[in-house]
Amino acid sequence: MNPRASATATALVVILLAAGTANAGSATADTNPPPTPESSTPTAPVEIDPTAPGLKLPEGATLAPPKVLDIVSVTDEGTVSASQPVQRQETSNSTVTYALQAEVLFSKDSATLSPTAASRIQAIAGDINARDVTSPIRVFGFTDDLGSSAHGDVLSKQRAEAVYQILATQLAALGNPSHTFQVRGYGEDYPIADNSSESGRSQNRRVEITFTPPSA
Repeated sequence: MNPRASATATALVVILLAAGTANAGSATADTNPPPTPESSTPTAPVEIDPTAPGLKLPEGATLAPPKVLDIVSVTDEGTVSASQPVQRQETSNSTVTYALQAEVLFSKDSATLSPTAASRIQAIAGDINARDVTSPIRVFGFTDDLGSSAHGDVLSKQRAEAVYQILATQLAALGNPSHTFQVRGYGEDYPIADNSSESGRSQNRRVEITFTPPSA
C-alpha cells in the first residue's frame, strides 16, 4: 500500500471512531429495567389515608338512591360469517330478546319461512313456556336501507307476522294459547349495524322476539 492510500485509510478509521463515540454519547441506560425472577420482590400496597378530604362526602351531601343495573348477557348461536351470528339471545334484568337473522328464516326479499325456521321458533316457544311468561310477547321485523322505505315497512311487517304465526301455534301446542302479542314491522328504522356494508345490512335484516319473564 502506498503512503497516500495508507494515510487515507487511517483518516477514515479515525473519523468512524469519532462518529461512533459521538453517537454512543446520545444513548441512555434503562434506569428501570424489567424485573427478573431472581431480582423481583413484592412491594407493599400504596397506603391510603382514610381521613383524606377527597374520600369524604362534602358536608350536607348524600348518596344517590341505590338502583339495579340493567346488565345484559349475550349468547350467539352459529355464524353466517366470522362476526355475524345467525341467532342472538340478549338477557337483561327485565327482558329476553331473541334476534334471528332474516337469511336464516327467509329467502331474499321474501316473507315465506324456510324449512329450518320452524325448529328455531319452536325452541324459542319452549323457552317462553318454561319461563311461564304472561306479559305480551313482542315480535318485531326490521330490514336494511336498500330499496324504498315503504317496501321495507311492508316486508318487515310480513316477516314479523310469519314468525308470529308459528310462535303462537307452537305455544298453543304446549298448552298455553292465551298469550298476547305485539307484532310490528319497523322497516329500516332502528338499525343495529352500519348499512354502508353488506355485513352491516345483513345484521339489520332480522326479526326480534322479546318478552319479560315474571321474575324480572
